[in-house]
Amino acid sequence: MKKLLSSLCLCLVLAGCSGGESEDNVIRVGASTTPHAEILNAVKDQIEDAGYELVVQEFDDYVMPNTALEDGSLDANYFQHNPYLENFNAEHGTNLVAALAVHFEPLGVYAGGDNEVNADFSLDDIEEGDKIGVPNDGTNEARALQLLEAHGIITLREGAGLEATKLDIVENPKNVEIVELEARMIPSTLPDLAYGVINGNYALNADIMDQLCVSESKDSEAAQTFANVLAVRAGEEDSEKTQVLIDALSSQEAKDFIEETYNGIVVSVID
Repeated sequence: MKKLLSSLCLCLVLAGCSGGESEDNVIRVGASTTPHAEILNAVKDQIEDAGYELVVQEFDDYVMPNTALEDGSLDANYFQHNPYLENFNAEHGTNLVAALAVHFEPLGVYAGGDNEVNADFSLDDIEEGDKIGVPNDGTNEARALQLLEAHGIITLREGAGLEATKLDIVENPKNVEIVELEARMIPSTLPDLAYGVINGNYALNADIMDQLCVSESKDSEAAQTFANVLAVRAGEEDSEKTQVLIDALSSQEAKDFIEETYNGIVVSVID
């Protein structure tokens, strides 16, 4: 009986060790479904070629991926931009860092109502009093207004930058009506608008890419600030698992997948 118990204990110990060794070869990454998880799965073979199994855990919120990374349930996450990450650290006492800026999801101007798509979108496309929907959250509203300014629709107060609101509009030659809406609601409201400025992920989910006129430049202030990053725990930026992820997400295969799949709705920021 003692020999049997000893054998069972040994088997359990060995099984535990085996599970630990297996876990060492697994990279667990938390991600939003679109486009982050899709991009990760597109480079899964490269990660396997480096000797690791990639497990992508999808999240539909912006809190759990960071808490799961902080507590060690994940090795990395990929869903957020750096300003959000820094704010999350400050509010929750976490110690997470950006290891790589991967892609940017530009805001775009989408044709609404009966308007036609025009890749040279400008003041000439606007009729007096047209309604243009913009996101009502601070950062995205400023980005939307900057995009409209870049195409001559409005002029903002000098220095307004990423703090701009519609109160900072100093010139509005066609008297457009800026309609502030919850970002996720703008795609469904497009039929009642002349144009809508829409986040890339909401445009993808609404399948309205064929209504895109123009989008934020890869070289814009917003692109430099709000690129989506691969995040890890502080001190693990140079770990082998992190480097494997960085190599895969920086690869030509990743850049090609982004370009061919998202048609400018998602843009690689890796040179």
